[in-house]
Amino acid sequence: MAAPYHQPTSLEEVRTLWIGDLQYWTDENYLYSCFAHTGEVQSVKIIRNKVTSLPEGYGFIEFVSHEAAEKILQTYNGTQMPGTEHTFRLNWASFSSGERRPDPGSDHSIFVGDLAPDVTDYLLQETFRVNYSSVRGAKVVTDPNTGRSKGYGFVKFADENEKNRAMTEMNGVYCSTRPMRISAAIPKKSTGSQLQYSAAKAVYPATAYAMPQLQAVLPDSDPTNTTIFIGNLDPNVIEDELRQICVQFGELIYVKIPVGKGCGFVQYASRASAEEAVQRLHGTMIGQQAVRLSWGRSPASKQDSSAVWSQQADPNQWANTYYGYGYDAYGYAQDPSYAYGAYAGYSQYPQQVEGTVDATSVAGSHPGMEQKEEPYDPMNIPDVDKLNASYMAVHGRAMLGRSLWLKTNPLPQPT
Repeated sequence: MAAPYHQPTSLEEVRTLWIGDLQYWTDENYLYSCFAHTGEVQSVKIIRNKVTSLPEGYGFIEFVSHEAAEKILQTYNGTQMPGTEHTFRLNWASFSSGERRPDPGSDHSIFVGDLAPDVTDYLLQETFRVNYSSVRGAKVVTDPNTGRSKGYGFVKFADENEKNRAMTEMNGVYCSTRPMRISAAIPKKSTGSQLQYSAAKAVYPATAYAMPQLQAVLPDSDPTNTTIFIGNLDPNVIEDELRQICVQFGELIYVKIPVGKGCGFVQYASRASAEEAVQRLHGTMIGQQAVRLSWGRSPASKQDSSAVWSQQADPNQWANTYYGYGYDAYGYAQDPSYAYGAYAGYSQYPQQVEGTVDATSVAGSHPGMEQKEEPYDPMNIPDVDKLNASYMAVHGRAMLGRSLWLKTNPLPQPT
């Protein structure tokens, strides 16, 4: 006869561990055999799908005492499971905290980046739990193929005030051998009891200025296009930072920030990942500037970029805010010859024009001048001066410094 379920009345009485990343063949007998030699296992339960009866990949192990469970957690978490190539993934069972279980929406989570490779769920949880008693659990995100940490994770709190304190007080604090980078997290659809979050768009506005409303991202008609354009990019943001922000939405092919152009290009492995990135990052703060996202040009779909130039917002009207990055420990291969000039979004970003404007560079913008269709070569780097001059020809009147531009521009001005 199974022992009656123990309902703890305090955190110190919790004696049930969550175990995750279980293989399809794992059953209660196998898990019991892993810990039977301790003589302290009280019950084992693997969660199964109610329709198919197949394992959901996680379960719970109850021990005779909190001390016994804690010893198992510290001893076995991250070690190899008997007879397999997989490792134990253990954590405290958050539903057994002894508190009244809140509604699903009342959990408050933070995103923790720059984690060292050796950081486990337990270590991450205890790093916060020492100072914040409402910590309900922690999860380090791992690569499903290798089992190695991706360098970021999430910590869940029951108390929102403690979560807010932790975001300020724990940012830069060491966990293992690296200082943590912290931001807010927004919940996504969960599977089983595992936490699935993504880094929040932006937190801690630095000013009270109203931010202009961005227009919706133009749709892309090519379902195979997985490249996005990121305009108004903070010049201090480097490719590694941009990669770490974008990887939370899916696997990356490469990331490219052209030097001195104030923009970037990101290609995803799947269309769905690219769509999510466009929807979630458009208008958010990266570094100290609000970015504009649009679809990059796929080689199979050459788009006319001039029609969307007028929709580019002035980057100077955006207030500065702090943005919490998401981080990934893995690097991704970049193609150094990536043709960022082949994408329509590149021409949407208004670059500042210095000096004179070559009359031939704006031929495509004036109907009275000769226009020539150049053959499409996706590997050619664009003539940036030409793009800049074309933009100024259309929007010069509305921009600051027009008087200076008029003085240096050799073209006759329209009346």
